[in-house]
Amino acid sequence: MTKKKKVILIVSIVVLAIILGISLFFLLSPKKQEKPKKKKEEKTEEKVEEVKQLNTIDINSNKRPIAIMIDNNVGPSNHAGLQDAYVSYEAIVEGGLTRIMVIFKDKTTSLIGPIRSSRHYFLDYALEHDAIYAHFGWSPYAKKDIKSLGVNNINGLTVGSAYWRDQSIAAPHNVFTSIDKLYESASSLNYQTTSDNWEALNLVTDTIDLSKLKDSCKSDNCDGFNAIPANNVVVPYSGYQERSYTYDSNRGVYLRFMNGNPHADKTTKEQYHYKNIIIQRVDNKTLDEKGRQDLTTVGSGDGYYITNGYALPITWKKTARNAKTTYTYQNGEEIKLNDGNTFIQIEPSSTTPTIN
Repeated sequence: MTKKKKVILIVSIVVLAIILGISLFFLLSPKKQEKPKKKKEEKTEEKVEEVKQLNTIDINSNKRPIAIMIDNNVGPSNHAGLQDAYVSYEAIVEGGLTRIMVIFKDKTTSLIGPIRSSRHYFLDYALEHDAIYAHFGWSPYAKKDIKSLGVNNINGLTVGSAYWRDQSIAAPHNVFTSIDKLYESASSLNYQTTSDNWEALNLVTDTIDLSKLKDSCKSDNCDGFNAIPANNVVVPYSGYQERSYTYDSNRGVYLRFMNGNPHADKTTKEQYHYKNIIIQRVDNKTLDEKGRQDLTTVGSGDGYYITNGYALPITWKKTARNAKTTYTYQNGEEIKLNDGNTFIQIEPSSTTPTIN
């Protein structure tokens, strides 16, 4: 082999060795970790649930309501604390008189009354608000039903610490209470003082103008949305008992009257006023020789929803004594109540309200 060929062979071997070494280096050395590519951030819109905020009541509080029986045989200026109730009920009792039940929630009202005894049909409305029931005495029918229905009640005959008597007023029209005393008594009786089932009325933040509902009606039948002016409302209970309201357009509320006299608070002297009025017409009958009444609260019937100067006919329905009463327009749509306190007049179907 010539010298020149030897040199070429050696150079070739060296080059091959270098190539092999480089190849082995890359094959055997650890691979660099690739940085993960950043994913493009997806823009997602969070769904924020609208929380209903009402002026009338704290919708987010689970404080259990308290329903209180009010003596309504004391004249139009002898009641105390009723303006703080977010809903009130009035129904006929014996002798053509009436009694009121007021329901409080998230209030600290220090003087409420005068308090009177229970009538069994008021229990049906206390139950639908899941309310603790406060009263001073009871009819035989109410006593029986409070036990059979398991109503959490605070009876002044047995829980004297919840009530006091104003000695300047003749008995039995002189019993009063406060929210604090009632909750203290409820706790001592081991009653639940919170509730997740207290809502019974469909209060909304939007302004409900009954005169304009027909324009937005999408039902096949919109005839039930023919609103009538309601500046004056009269609800008769018997030949000598009637309740009436006059619309105060400046304040947007209804001023309440008893037998033609302003119904005013004994302490503040302010006339009671309400944002919403519901007239619920029910059948009634006499049960015994003392004239005690029974009301057909379970079933269905007619009535009116009145607010902001107008009224619309409605239908009410209640499937059981502890079920919630539903109030609907005549096309079946549930009514919405303006943010404000509500008075529900449980009127005998034998009488007819006047609205104009």
